Amino acid sequence: MSANPPVPISFYDIIMRPPVEENACSPNPWKTRYALNFKRLSYTTTWVHLPDIANVRKGLGVPACRKFADGTDFYTLPIIVDPSTGAKVGDSLEIAIYLQKTYPDAGEGDLFPEQKLDFTVGQEFSILIPLTAIPEGCPYPEYARFNAHVDAAFTAHVGLGVAGLPFHPDSEEASRAEFVRRAGVQKFEDFIVEGEARTKLKESFRTTLKGLADLFQRDTSGPFLMGKRISYADIIVGAWLKMLSITLSKDEWEELRGWHSGVFAQLHDSLQKYAEVK
Repeated sequence: MSANPPVPISFYDIIMRPPVEENACSPNPWKTRYALNFKRLSYTTTWVHLPDIANVRKGLGVPACRKFADGTDFYTLPIIVDPSTGAKVGDSLEIAIYLQKTYPDAGEGDLFPEQKLDFTVGQEFSILIPLTAIPEGCPYPEYARFNAHVDAAFTAHVGLGVAGLPFHPDSEEASRAEFVRRAGVQKFEDFIVEGEARTKLKESFRTTLKGLADLFQRDTSGPFLMGKRISYADIIVGAWLKMLSITLSKDEWEELRGWHSGVFAQLHDSLQKYAEVK
């Protein structure tokens, strides 16, 4: 099937503070939104409060795709439900693979053009939230590895933006409590990074992203890793940048935009073509 689905795809994302369309900032759902818009597929968004995600996944019959270190399930979004095929997919990379396989010629075509994506996180970080594993038998192993390393790089430094998360007021208290429970800290304020610790974390982030910036500077004909041609690898990075554009202060976001010759600013700005919230 390569045409647009006759019935819109249902896409599940985490609701944030109104205006919801301006404050949507969860990175993995943004990977899916960018991919859906790249493919120009018909879809609608179902907004879910963070404390309700587990029940929504269970109700749809979509198992958790990650586990905490203690073996308990980690329920998160995105999910898509495609009525045209009956498919229910609950992981951002698997969703992109599904969209490419099911609608290969839709929109702007191939999400996974062949390319070398040799970015690796060069040090071990303490990461509290489980990351998506590299799936066995993945048809795009280069992208899967890249996804894992980019997620690790950004997640290790996500503390810079946690205090700025625009929680929806109807579920803010429960959402904060869920963050505390997941991370095993005493209170939400423990996430706030200030002063010298913040300066060090920003410098660590900048250093970690240097290798990623180098990839974007291999082809300077455009803002993407392949120059003028966008791929799912650009979407992976862009989704994290989207989160930080909302959760960082204006000054710090501008600071990040200036890192490494401004390659991340160029990427973020170029992806706005695919950033419509439906």
